[in-house]
Amino acid sequence: MQEDKKIITIAPEPMVYPSDNAAPAKNKKSVSEKKNEKRIMRLAGKAVADFSMIEGGDKVMVCMSGGKDSYVLLDVLMKLQKRAPVHFDLIAVHVDQHLPNFPKDVIPNYLKQKGVPFHIEDQDTWSIVQRVIPEGQNVCSVCSRLRRGIIYRVAKELGVTKIALGHHMDDAVSTLLLNMFYGGRLKGMPPILRSDDRANVIIRPLIYVREHEIERWVKYRDYPIISKDICRKIENKKRAEIKALLREWDQKYDSRTYNILMSMTRVSPSHLMDPSLYDFQAMPKDPMKKSPF
Repeated sequence: MQEDKKIITIAPEPMVYPSDNAAPAKNKKSVSEKKNEKRIMRLAGKAVADFSMIEGGDKVMVCMSGGKDSYVLLDVLMKLQKRAPVHFDLIAVHVDQHLPNFPKDVIPNYLKQKGVPFHIEDQDTWSIVQRVIPEGQNVCSVCSRLRRGIIYRVAKELGVTKIALGHHMDDAVSTLLLNMFYGGRLKGMPPILRSDDRANVIIRPLIYVREHEIERWVKYRDYPIISKDICRKIENKKRAEIKALLREWDQKYDSRTYNILMSMTRVSPSHLMDPSLYDFQAMPKDPMKKSPF
């Protein structure tokens, strides 16, 4: 209903609609830069179309962490916004979690320069992490859960219909392998996901894009990237192990990572072992076998 679309802003810092101060024009793009940008835009456009990620009238929240993936995601969606056959709005959102030594002005200043509406949500989750996670242990899972809850709440307050995250193909494949190797589950990272309460929809427009392609895009641009090491906590060793495995595969095989991603799009439940997906007891009758009756 129309009442559900109303924007409510109760965050400590208000939503900012920056001026139209455009960044100075850059030099003419090189051939390699054009090819890389064209490929990423094509893959992102295909993902959006394949999974109906964005529809006319959507208000898309672009989650900005300060990492390379979120900067590329914002650029891609701003370009798609101009080319799309339907109208949709964008708003960039950053959650300030009070990480130690985090440069608070970097992301707001960049978003002002880009001329995109944005919102900064001030929430001290770092004190919670310090309280519940012993020193020397990985904090990523707890930190991300806290951030996810904040993002879901802010999305409702801002009238957002889709939440865009910067996960790419390497992230999706890594998650699948992590769940298989360490969780005993065939579970990956879907391109579109609804929250448990069905109130929020997450989309991943870069799901077809390799990480090295994103790194190439970043090389041609002056993004103020903020290092992941700023929290000075230990990286998830299992995820680091999987990333190293993907790099090793890339050196030996042309398309193994791509094939693993594609395997999630071509699933045969009858050739797996989950009785909730396939009724193994209701076997089809053999037409050549005569009934005893």
